[in-house]
Amino acid sequence: MRILITNDDGARADGIKLLEEIALSFTDDVWVVAPEFDQSGVSHAISLHEPLRVHQAGEKRYFVKGTPADCVVLAVEHLMDRKPDLVLSGVNRGGNMADSIAYSGTVGAAMTALAVGVPAIALSQMFRGVDIHWETARTFAKPLIERLLAIEWPRPVAPNINFPACPPEEVTGVSICRPGHGLIEGVNVTERVDVRGGSYYWLQFRRAKEVVEDRECDYGQLLENKITITPLRPDRHSEGDWEDFRAEYADALAVAPLPKLG
Repeated sequence: MRILITNDDGARADGIKLLEEIALSFTDDVWVVAPEFDQSGVSHAISLHEPLRVHQAGEKRYFVKGTPADCVVLAVEHLMDRKPDLVLSGVNRGGNMADSIAYSGTVGAAMTALAVGVPAIALSQMFRGVDIHWETARTFAKPLIERLLAIEWPRPVAPNINFPACPPEEVTGVSICRPGHGLIEGVNVTERVDVRGGSYYWLQFRRAKEVVEDRECDYGQLLENKITITPLRPDRHSEGDWEDFRAEYADALAVAPLPKLG
């Protein structure tokens, strides 16, 4: 088996070193193609308006001045002599759950892998304060990946795995669940002035208070020290939503003739 690993925290991050360790326990054909610098929050972005610089850091190891999605595309379409059998993205420093999924470069890399025809799994280690329990991801990532590979999950889907902010012995189970919402309340914009008098801005997510009404969503389950798996699709497919929307609003939105079904 050939495995490609990437992340959004950067090629020298602790999480990708851990993920490489896990990947090497499956096969010695492991490729690392990862952003040279932190690319958190870039989602699925690819670089269409500037060139990509690639530094070969060793055999089957490349650092890219670009996004996680850039890394996957470069690896699959150019750097590798054949496609990988699996893309592993992470292990992210911090959870990628609820609203943050939409912004996650870790998830974006997995979605891009699906777009170029390669199965993918995103992995993230939630933390609180200063303590990051990497040993939790180290303990449970390999058996979870093994079981996913054994069951041949639907290939248009990327499992998004989050490990809770606790040591391995406090993990209470595995929950397959839906993403939550309401975790991100908004974005703070801080204006600064440079030495030439020009303005520049820092953006920072404004988190909602940690009150979870939906205990069955990913964030609620993580607070109960469960490992969460949320199946994600790159087409943003939502079962049933479009039928309900059409039934409710078709007449109100009929600015052109509706197509006949069936």
